[in-house]
Amino acid sequence: MLDEPAVVAIAERDNIVVAVGAEAHAMLGRHPGTIQVIRPMREGVIADYLITEALLRYLIGRAMGRIRLIRPEVMVSVPVGVTGVEQRAVRDAAEAAGARRPAHLIPEPLAAAIGAGIPVGSPRGHMVLDVGGGRTEAAVISMYGIVASQSVRVAGDRLNEAIVDYVRRRHNLVIGERSAEEVKIAIGSALPIEPEESTGVRGRDLITGLPRTIVIRSSEVSGVIQEHLGAIVQTARGVLERTPPELVSDVIDRGIVLTGGGALLRHLDQLLVHETGVPVHVAEDPTRCVARGAGAALDYLEVIARSLPTEEESLISEIGR
Repeated sequence: MLDEPAVVAIAERDNIVVAVGAEAHAMLGRHPGTIQVIRPMREGVIADYLITEALLRYLIGRAMGRIRLIRPEVMVSVPVGVTGVEQRAVRDAAEAAGARRPAHLIPEPLAAAIGAGIPVGSPRGHMVLDVGGGRTEAAVISMYGIVASQSVRVAGDRLNEAIVDYVRRRHNLVIGERSAEEVKIAIGSALPIEPEESTGVRGRDLITGLPRTIVIRSSEVSGVIQEHLGAIVQTARGVLERTPPELVSDVIDRGIVLTGGGALLRHLDQLLVHETGVPVHVAEDPTRCVARGAGAALDYLEVIARSLPTEEESLISEIGR
C-alpha cells in the first residue's frame, strides 16, 4: 500500500515538518540551509525519537486515510538482539503516533523469512541473511523461533560512505551519498566484473572548488567495499558456527536466503557461496521481504511474541554484560 523512505525534512526556523518520505528523500543534498533533512533511524535503531514519531504518524495517516475511527494494529520490525530500552522506544514512538496499544515487535530476520515465503513454522532449520541500509542481520530460524543470530552495523549505507571517502581521497572530488549509491547500483559488485564497466561521477573539485566529472571503474568500487563485505560474510559464518548440527544440515540442504536491498548487489550471493560453502538464493523482491513479513506476522502474534525477549529479560542481559 505504501512504500516510503525513512527520511524527514524539517524547517529549522520553526521546527516544522515540511516533507516526509519520498518527497524528503528527493531533497537530500539539494536543500537550502533553512531546511534540515534527517534520517531518524540509523543503523537499525532510533536516533531521533521525536522525528521518528512524526514519520510514523505520517505513514499511519497515509495508510489509514483521513477518517480514522479506530487505532490501527501496528507491527514494527526491530534488529535481532534489540535491547529492552530500544524495544520500549520503538513501542512508545509507534503508540504516540497513533498505533493501538500495545504496538507489536518482530525480529527483522524473522520478518524477512516470512516475507520471503520460508516455512518458518516447520521444525527444520532455515537461514536468512538480511542486508538492509544500516545493518546486516543473519539468523537460523525454526518453529517461529530464532535459534542462532548475529547482527552487524554494516550494510548499504556503509558501502555508500566507503565510495564517498574513496572518491574524495583518490580523485580529490566531493560527492554526496546519493551519487555514491547511484555508482554502487550502476557498477558495484562483490566480485570483479568481466568485462570491466565504468560510469561518470559529478562532484566538486577539492582543489579548485569547481564542478568536475570523473570516470570511475567497477574494479575500483569492488576494491573499496571489500572490507565491509568481509564483515557481512563473517556475520553469516558466525551464525553457522553457532547453529546446532542438525539445523546446519537443514541449512546446507536448503541454502541461505538473501533479503534486503543489499541483496541486489551483483555477485554478493556468489561471494557468500565461495566463503561459506553453502548455497545462497536471492529472495523474490528482496527489498520488501521485511515489510511483507511484518504484515503477515500479525496472524501469528502469540508465537511471534515468544521469539522476542521481554523488556525485563533484555535489561537483565544488559546489566549482566
